This record gives sequence, structure tokens and C-alpha cells, in this order.
Amino acid sequence: MKKNSFSMLDANGVETVYDVLFTFESEETNKNYIVYTDNSKDENGNIEVYASIYDPEDPHSKLEAIETDKEWKVIETILETLQEEVRNKKNLDSQNNEQ
Repeated sequence: MKKNSFSMLDANGVETVYDVLFTFESEETNKNYIVYTDNSKDENGNIEVYASIYDPEDPHSKLEAIETDKEWKVIETILETLQEEVRNKKNLDSQNNEQ
């Protein structure tokens, strides 16, 4: 297993490996979040991304569900910012390659 990955068993005992995309602590909610993917794609071809609450101090931390709209908004804002940065970098790289 890669360093930035973990596995979980589903209700049927099937193990799935997830890659950690990033973790962060929100000052707004005073919680720590982990954003991860199993690299599967949705019906539109976008990579599925998941988020949970976790305890970074506990190596065996259980992932907890995110239940409030406020928390989801914090995570969505960060994901949108990261996607915009990736798009801008790709555009800059393609412009540099054209010169």
C-alpha cells in the first residue's frame, strides 16, 4: 500500500483502497477533514471524491460522516479552489509549451 493511501472494508467485507488527496483543519468548524478517492468515475467521467471527519492524532481514527451543510460548503469551497488552481496551471503550462 502506498504511503498516502488506506483501505476500508465495506458492509460485504470487500476491501477498497483509497488515495488521500489532502487533509485539513477548519478553523470555522474546529474539525479535521480527510478528502480521498478510490479513483472510480461517476456517470459523467469525473473522479469520485469523498470526505470525512477524522482525528489526525489517532493512527486508527474512524472516519466520521459529514452531516452539516456548513461543513460540506467548507469542503466544496476548498475543492473548487484547488480545481481552479489546477486549471490555471494547465493553461499556463500549455501556453509555455506553445512558445
